[in-house]
Amino acid sequence: MADQVNNGSSSRTRYSVPTPQEICVPETFIKKQKAHEKHEAAQAESKVAEKKARAINRNLIVKKAENYVREYRQQERDEIRLRRQAKSSGNLYIPAEPKLLFVVRIRGINDVHPKVSKILQLFRLIHLNNGVFVKLNKATANMLKVIEPYITFGPPSLKTVRTLIYKRGFVNVDGQRIPITDNDVVQKNLGKMDVICVEDIIHEIYTVGEHFKQVNRFIWPFKLNNPTGSWSKRKFKHYVEGGDSGNREADINRLVQSMV
Repeated sequence: MADQVNNGSSSRTRYSVPTPQEICVPETFIKKQKAHEKHEAAQAESKVAEKKARAINRNLIVKKAENYVREYRQQERDEIRLRRQAKSSGNLYIPAEPKLLFVVRIRGINDVHPKVSKILQLFRLIHLNNGVFVKLNKATANMLKVIEPYITFGPPSLKTVRTLIYKRGFVNVDGQRIPITDNDVVQKNLGKMDVICVEDIIHEIYTVGEHFKQVNRFIWPFKLNNPTGSWSKRKFKHYVEGGDSGNREADINRLVQSMV
């Protein structure tokens, strides 16, 4: 590797360039380099696959949204047709009982009976101005009667459901209140139920679909503002008596619009 050259009184060391056979690379370095190259290749493949999956999901979401729009419009046409048929024959059209209610808590925690408090907890109405979707059946109807002085409710329209989810929608991910920033959050948690986007959530809630319970539990209770002009001074009275509590039917949509 090194030769000494004598020139009179001075000496100089000359180094020769090592041959490839003389270079010894540690085996651990080679293994590490191969593992790094393998990891980079796997990452590149996963990015390509993820890009393709996103494109497929995007097309699927667009098709689903178009189908939902057609379904909602058909429901409106059927409603108008039935009303016209009843009117033309001199009959009275009575719409079907609503399956979905939106419930808002209007009173605080003062002087709350333990039974009322328990039912409010079951509905996840923990704080004032909290709102939740409720599937109407015999059991929920009986519970609503017990807590009626503390809540107001009514059947929400499609516009109300969409406004609430898009403007005030948060989801429950491992006990954390997460905003709905994109469809990936929905697909990761509800994809196994074929709910992959926000429009799927809206459809499942509005139509009270097969997975309504799971989807509704996934949505965090809505935190709303006081309505425009605040609550009335007689809010403890029923809505039909000039107060705010109880069933206000379609007027719930106007209330929600003023609280979002």
